[in-house]
Amino acid sequence: MSVVGQSSGSHVAPSAPVSRGPRVRVQRRPVHGVLLLDKPIGLSSNDALQKAKWLLRAEKAGHTGTLDPLATGVLPLCFGAATKFSQLHLDADKTYETTVRLGVKTSTADAEGEVIQERPVTCTVGQVVEVLDGFMGPITQVPPMYSALKKDGKALYEYARAGETVERAPRHVEIHDLELLDMQLDGEAPFLRLRVTWRSTI
Repeated sequence: MSVVGQSSGSHVAPSAPVSRGPRVRVQRRPVHGVLLLDKPIGLSSNDALQKAKWLLRAEKAGHTGTLDPLATGVLPLCFGAATKFSQLHLDADKTYETTVRLGVKTSTADAEGEVIQERPVTCTVGQVVEVLDGFMGPITQVPPMYSALKKDGKALYEYARAGETVERAPRHVEIHDLELLDMQLDGEAPFLRLRVTWRSTI
């Protein structure tokens, strides 16, 4: 061990190595059922699942859908025997509420990114309703790069944050209901608040 500082005529003895005991392995246990988790903002679905699995010391767990880190809301987590039915939940109808900021474009296509373009909002209520009606029924969409969907076992947003753009296959979904809950088309922050119910048809 090299000594950086030393007082005159004195000797600094090397410190004794810290003794560490063996690492304790968490004993897993069979847990069966569904936990309805109110996922907070900033946490990925997989991180939420792993935290719950660790707290419950569960042997087997899985979630029934993916919420982006920016999204909040109910995330059903399945444990044990309940994981056999998780695919049924994945294929079920899903309902989301969202606030759409008008006239602003960001680097991530959501509220998390940097604003890269702003334009005045000049649309009418009738034009908004007409555009929303065009989304009803079966549609095809290409997932954005800033998405929690996975490609080759890695979330798309992880590629995006590393500056990579990967090819994404179009996804077929069906919009059952698209409700306009509130809107403001003038002022400094025009917006739409929507509730959408949809199902993947892949």
